[in-house]
Amino acid sequence: MIPTLNTPKAKTVADTLQYQGRKASRAGSELRRQAILDATMRLIVREGVRAVRHRAVAAEAQVPLSATTYYFDDIDDLINDTFTQFVEQSAANLEAYWSQTETRLFASLKARGECPNERQVLADELAQIALDYVVMQLTTRRDQLIAGQAFYHAALFNPGLHELWRAHRKMVLFGVSKFFEALGSDQPFEDSRLLMPVILQMEYQGLIDGVEVLDKSAMLAILKRHMYLVLKLA
Repeated sequence: MIPTLNTPKAKTVADTLQYQGRKASRAGSELRRQAILDATMRLIVREGVRAVRHRAVAAEAQVPLSATTYYFDDIDDLINDTFTQFVEQSAANLEAYWSQTETRLFASLKARGECPNERQVLADELAQIALDYVVMQLTTRRDQLIAGQAFYHAALFNPGLHELWRAHRKMVLFGVSKFFEALGSDQPFEDSRLLMPVILQMEYQGLIDGVEVLDKSAMLAILKRHMYLVLKLA
């Protein structure tokens, strides 16, 4: 039986996150604070983390400069809280994706019992699911992918982001490990750590070159090769 993908794990990780800036005390204040965080993310996606300055954020959010310094007197707190929100949103997106993918995996597992080369059929299906995920991310969540790249890069130089980076990585790896549990891997978490760099490289290439020019056949071949190695089919 397939492991349940729609687990509370991603949300559990997100629930442990801590915001650093000043908390809003009223509904109207929360809307302004949210506008500042959203504006900061737009700046990061458009120009990178180095563009995040109080004056630039205030202009982007269309709020007084004093509002940004009130909620975030330290610019690092603003960057931290923006990426904290990014991780929370990623958790929600991942849980929605696992829920949608669960039905597809159930169908694949059912087909395994009806096919003489069942393990290869399942490996092929999971490779296609992984490719579809990459294309979906590049097509519908390009800004989020850019934000993720900026987040990983910023964490290299900002120790204050290290724990947040670890939480995000743990959340993603847990989700990917469910695919390998479905494959029957006895080391699903380790296998997910091997697959994730492949996925990230494909996403990065898609961001640089454009999803419309990606060689999806070559990408699928790479993903199948990975699944075959996990199942000892190659």
